[in-house]
Amino acid sequence: GKTALLHALASSDGVQNRNTESIRLLLEGGADVRATTKDGDTVFTYIIFLLGEMVCSNTEEAEVISRFCFRVTQLLLAHGADPSECPAPESLTHLCLKSFKCHFPLLRFLLESGAAYNCSLHGPSCWSGFHIVFECLCSHLSVSEDDGFSTDLIQKGQTLLELMMASSQAIQLPSNFEVNTSSCRYHGEKIRTLFFSLKQLERSPQALKHLCRVFIRQRLKPWPVDVKIKALPLPDRLKWYLLIDHTAAGHEDL
Repeated sequence: GKTALLHALASSDGVQNRNTESIRLLLEGGADVRATTKDGDTVFTYIIFLLGEMVCSNTEEAEVISRFCFRVTQLLLAHGADPSECPAPESLTHLCLKSFKCHFPLLRFLLESGAAYNCSLHGPSCWSGFHIVFECLCSHLSVSEDDGFSTDLIQKGQTLLELMMASSQAIQLPSNFEVNTSSCRYHGEKIRTLFFSLKQLERSPQALKHLCRVFIRQRLKPWPVDVKIKALPLPDRLKWYLLIDHTAAGHEDL
């Protein structure tokens, strides 16, 4: 059987039937976000299903589904749901990492809301956001030489890597973490540069600017962090550094 919350989620198609208000009321009434069905379905199972449906939807429907999933995810996280729990197929964070080009705004929201970038139960030995991002970069860049596609993908990947690094003072990488860029027919050097900078951060004492960024971003939670950063009385270059958005026009590293 399903709880009322799981039923409201399961009966939402994101287009015609959007039970957003019912879901909100159930959550505010104390609905258990950790409840599961006997088949193991969680509150995120239905979000993951709808995100998969976007592939077969037209542009307008896909946008409606995306907005619905984003809003419901906001509600679920606000009431303590964990999107990074095992098993991986039931983890919203894991899905968004695997398809970060398609679900970048939602993934950014998850990370900025404090979602773990590794399995929240078993750590990076189970699955790691760093590993998944590099895996996706190498996979996509092995088949496409389109500069526009590659630039956008690398910018998104770099933004995600920095968001994960800025989520805590000590980054968590899988043991013996390495990246094989031999399959990257295009832009392999850029991927290697990203990887080496990550490994250097793991091995070396943290730079003061990195520690400051982590501290400030932590103090500005909860989401949306970007609105709060833009309101700070700081020079634009410092704001860009705190924002972590390589996809934005005019972004420059300090």
